[in-house]
Amino acid sequence: MIKISVIVPVYNMEKYLSKCLDSLLNQTLEEIEIIAVNDGSTDLSASILQTYESKSDKITVISKENGGLSDARNHGFLHAKGDYVAFLDSDDFVDCDMYRVMYEKAKEGDYDIIECNLHHTFVNYEDTEIVEKYYDKKRLLTHGRCIVWNKIYNRKWLIETGVVFPKGIIYEDLDFFSRLVPFISSYEYVDIAPIHYVQRSSSICNAESVRCLHILDVLRNVRLFYIEEGFYNTYEKELEFLYARIILCSSFKRMCRIGSRNERKAALRQNRLELISTFPKWKKNSILKDEKGANALFMKMQNATIYKFCCLITPPLLKVADILCTTKKFE
Repeated sequence: MIKISVIVPVYNMEKYLSKCLDSLLNQTLEEIEIIAVNDGSTDLSASILQTYESKSDKITVISKENGGLSDARNHGFLHAKGDYVAFLDSDDFVDCDMYRVMYEKAKEGDYDIIECNLHHTFVNYEDTEIVEKYYDKKRLLTHGRCIVWNKIYNRKWLIETGVVFPKGIIYEDLDFFSRLVPFISSYEYVDIAPIHYVQRSSSICNAESVRCLHILDVLRNVRLFYIEEGFYNTYEKELEFLYARIILCSSFKRMCRIGSRNERKAALRQNRLELISTFPKWKKNSILKDEKGANALFMKMQNATIYKFCCLITPPLLKVADILCTTKKFE
């Protein structure tokens, strides 16, 4: 009996792939299958996968034309047989006890989802991110960690939800997790931090493009899903807060890193317009009123004039911060 199926999408990750696969093969949980989806790689990733498949019957390699991360995850899930399923990116790696500890916790209560902590792994050091524990579904929607690779999911339950990753857009984790929330009946955590989330310099430097506007598509799609599935009235204020938090905090910073000045201005304009057109009374949101911290303060102070001012001063400040961060952590 397979206890956990780990789905690993692979696209041009020859530098990191072996470490990822070795960490999975060294798991103390014996009843594990590793489904590596070669998503049309053009480097040596395919050859590396073939080598590992030939030396371990725990690894199954599936090759397909390039369709993106979401498509690879969905494709791999179709082949999963485990009680639980996990998703791991091919440039990350995990500690040997990760899936045993998470599976044992999962079976204590037959939970839908188990979540763990993680490390941000740089060249010369790591820092640990401790996940705050939320059990209320509404709180999970507004404050939960939407990343998919620090969790395991009950496979049969996941099939019953009908939720899959959205193809063709980025920020697929937010879409996936947000759609799952209304279906959750049991959620639990383990205190270990077994995932090493590898930080690459290219991922934090000033290299954003207008693709970051996909976050607005994700928010629209999630809201439409809640409306169509009959969840909207129950979660309206949570969705309003989620919109405001994503648009004014995370997506705002990403758009401020767009290199082209004209594209950056257009994206930032569209960003705020999305919020005020969808939720014109967002500043009266009861969750926001009770929220504390720097992000909450930034959100509460926003109006048309302050937003415009922030759009002017934030890009150069972030550029300097990114240069300092890259120099400190990667050289």
